[in-house]
Amino acid sequence: MRANRIISLKLSGRGAAIFCTSRSTKPSSSSSQQKSSPRAKAEKLKRRREREETILLNRNSSVDDKKVKLSDKEKIVYPICKPPGTKKDTSFPFPSSYSPEYVESSWYQWWEKEGFFSPEQHRVSHAVDQTFSLCIPPPNVTGSLHLGHALTVAVEDALVRWRRMQGYRVLWVPGCDHAGIATQTVVERRLLNQEGKHRQDFTREEFLQELWKWKNQKGEEIYHQLRRLGASLDWSRACFTMDPGFSRAVTKAFVRLCDSGLIYRSEGLVNWSCALESSISDIEVDSKELPGQTMLSVPGYENKVEFGTIVTFAYPIEGHDGEVEVSTTRPETMLGDVAIAVHPNDPRYQHCKHPFTNRLLPIITDSVVDMELGTGAVKVTPAHDHTDFLLSQRHSLPCLTVIAGDGTMMPPCGEWLKVLWFLSSLCPFFFSCLSRSGDIIEPLLKKQWFIQCDEMAKKAIQAVEDGQLEIIPHCFTKTWKNWLSNISDWCISRQLWWGHQIPAYQVELCNSTEKQEEQWVWGQSENEARHRAAVKYGVKLEDVTLTQDPDVLDTWFSSALFPFAMLGWPEKTTDLQRFYPNSILETGNDLIFFWVARMVMLGTELTRQLPFKQVVFHSLVRDEHGRKMSKSLGNVIDPLDVINGVTLEVGSLMTLEEGNFDPRERRVAMEAQRKNFPKGIPQCGTDALRFALCSHKMQGEDISLSISQVLSCRYFCNKIWHTLRYTLGVMGKNTIPTTSMGGHSFMDRWICSRLYSTVLQCEKGFEAYELHTVTSALYSFWVHSLCDVYMEYVKPVLSQQDEEAVARQVASSVLYHCVSMSLVMLSPFMPFITEELWQRLQPFRPGPAAQTSLCLEQYPCSSKLVGLQPSIFLTITKGFSFSRCNLLHIQNIYIGSKTESLANTASFPFGCSLQGSPQRIICIHLTLSSVSFTPTPTILMSYFTTSKNLLFGLPLGLLPGSSNLSILLPIYSLSHL
Repeated sequence: MRANRIISLKLSGRGAAIFCTSRSTKPSSSSSQQKSSPRAKAEKLKRRREREETILLNRNSSVDDKKVKLSDKEKIVYPICKPPGTKKDTSFPFPSSYSPEYVESSWYQWWEKEGFFSPEQHRVSHAVDQTFSLCIPPPNVTGSLHLGHALTVAVEDALVRWRRMQGYRVLWVPGCDHAGIATQTVVERRLLNQEGKHRQDFTREEFLQELWKWKNQKGEEIYHQLRRLGASLDWSRACFTMDPGFSRAVTKAFVRLCDSGLIYRSEGLVNWSCALESSISDIEVDSKELPGQTMLSVPGYENKVEFGTIVTFAYPIEGHDGEVEVSTTRPETMLGDVAIAVHPNDPRYQHCKHPFTNRLLPIITDSVVDMELGTGAVKVTPAHDHTDFLLSQRHSLPCLTVIAGDGTMMPPCGEWLKVLWFLSSLCPFFFSCLSRSGDIIEPLLKKQWFIQCDEMAKKAIQAVEDGQLEIIPHCFTKTWKNWLSNISDWCISRQLWWGHQIPAYQVELCNSTEKQEEQWVWGQSENEARHRAAVKYGVKLEDVTLTQDPDVLDTWFSSALFPFAMLGWPEKTTDLQRFYPNSILETGNDLIFFWVARMVMLGTELTRQLPFKQVVFHSLVRDEHGRKMSKSLGNVIDPLDVINGVTLEVGSLMTLEEGNFDPRERRVAMEAQRKNFPKGIPQCGTDALRFALCSHKMQGEDISLSISQVLSCRYFCNKIWHTLRYTLGVMGKNTIPTTSMGGHSFMDRWICSRLYSTVLQCEKGFEAYELHTVTSALYSFWVHSLCDVYMEYVKPVLSQQDEEAVARQVASSVLYHCVSMSLVMLSPFMPFITEELWQRLQPFRPGPAAQTSLCLEQYPCSSKLVGLQPSIFLTITKGFSFSRCNLLHIQNIYIGSKTESLANTASFPFGCSLQGSPQRIICIHLTLSSVSFTPTPTILMSYFTTSKNLLFGLPLGLLPGSSNLSILLPIYSLSHL
């Protein structure tokens, strides 16, 4: 782990030249090639510091402007106590105001008990012979879910509920991941804090019991959160990555890959955590920059350790009176140097001696060295540097290990550590540490189990290029190819106790007099391994002694099996035959390498099929300041705190006080929380949270979510609630089915056309996985078209006396039709409030009976709404007059690509109308006079409404000049009332 190593050359009669090789630690996986350059990392660190200073100095006015304003909302509780799983009684009087606590009670327990989320309960009249299957990215059992998990649930559940309502046979499998390193670290820390005991104070079995206690507790918390989020998961198939069935799949996969030669055991350089005394994966490593000499706390040491000091040594050149000066921030690794490397065309160096041991070091030539950069000489320490290890393999150099697995120096180094060096200085540099504990990562040479990845990676690349696997958004296709094209073999063994113990056994043969090298066999059981060993070495069963490898498998190995292991693989189960390959994988884009790529590689190798047909990535959730939500930053928000509401005193600040934070990080986190939530978080409810999360463009930039955005969606829920209160209040005993436009008024046909347009937008948005376009269309229809225009129009109609009963009945029928269908379309995003209100509408439903639950109702389909689709027509009165504004004339009317020029017309003739196809777009340019305000959609709508001239549709924007307005309407109607 030597970053920015500096080498200088001192020769007789020549001045010393110092340069920085900029060769930092290279992880064992090729993911390092995708990591940022030192300059990019420095810029990232700078931006992070600037955000922190902004928080501390309270300069971010944009956040201040969006502070959540708390108000005392009336909390209404569902008063009827029934056994869990009993259908909620919607005949109870309609509450006067919306309360998430009232609305979201009881429904989920009923859904789950009735089996609505199980593919076996596929009892809908509109069923289609298609399946839709996926797995939830299994959360780690290290703690509770955060808003990033909530985004995953909101997106996936919307897709799942939409497909289920379309009639698909849907399977969405829940699960949790054992998260080997993370969970073991958390439990070890808890035992140390509570009992003062280390892992080594327990036997392996005793320590595993403590881990299972933790898993059972946290696993249930996670499942409780998923239920509160309304996730329509099939709980009968819940899968934990260390369940017995899953463990059998992991063992089978390991054995099969060993048999095929893809898994092998070898000595290699790995990322090593000295605190855990285990190899770790790249996903667990953070690269951090220090500005210079810095004292840091390191796990296992009472005092802080100095970093950032450069120490310089001199290597005498053999046969020359000069010397090579080598500078490093890691002087303890100098005893592991085995060579000096120069460029092949550089004739200046032959041999040199180690300054401490006088060992003659060969000077090798390699084109990786830049002879024009500084002295052109590079020291080689293969046992403690990834780059040097690769260099040693090319040149058959020895590897000298001088650092033990616990981070201490090896005994042979003791006498040399007293040698003084003659120069030290300070320099910025990068170092690697374990993200969860802060432990310094040391590259060490260890015998480990590896998977050959190159051939599997080529197949994964080809699958995307051939179109067999689609990556959405497509911008990640290039990233996919670049990473897999440079992949290294994958170290899969971990020196932990928590995880799948490797099913490999070291063999000892009885009566063998020769010194045996390591001999290994593997098997799905010890008995199978013993038979394999007897056959392999030609001995009797009783002559074989086996010792199972105490190491466990990397968590990502078992997680990579999830899409098919959750369905019963390697057994040929009904689920595997029916639901594999999965339809899609939906997850955060930060897991493209560590999970998605490995699922594709192992799935293709073990099942001979791609594990899924599409990969859909969503963006990451960040806080209001643009920082990634992280426990280490103290800005993680529990979704239940948003759903239920929480005061500042009992919220995240308690976690900050109890957590293991750097003092500055704690100060920044506490200040950010006080600033963003001065009075805590108000109760927003599940529906509002889900709708807010899905309203962001999930395939774009990272999402900076604020609680004020979620609160605005709660206001939308309140709007929906009061709309239904009004609708139920004006309903008669029954309604007339709205199947065609015959006999309906001008306004009835207009609102139905807007509904038809909304259905089209929802279909396109869902198919493209652009959920933000769906939520936008639904919000716009409900608020702007249904509430702001149509309901204002029909209120006088619905209040008419008995002699106008027909008109009132028609209007109530259209209103019911729009409200009911809108609830169905909103259901994938807002399952609780839509179920509550849809059930209350059912007594007024015309025609055949509905499904038992809204989650089984058929999702609106545009092809079945053709009868409701009106012709586009435009009726213009002689002129318009309203306060402070007059219409002079219509300049142009565009219908599709055809233009009707009316520029010379002073006013449009009274009674003229224009009709056209509903698929065509009308664009009208209006010129207004006496304009004393800037026209906006809200102002124009209110002025037209006040003067009883209704403009149905909203302006697209202003033309150049304050008095010109451009209106783009897919369906437009203008009439004098």
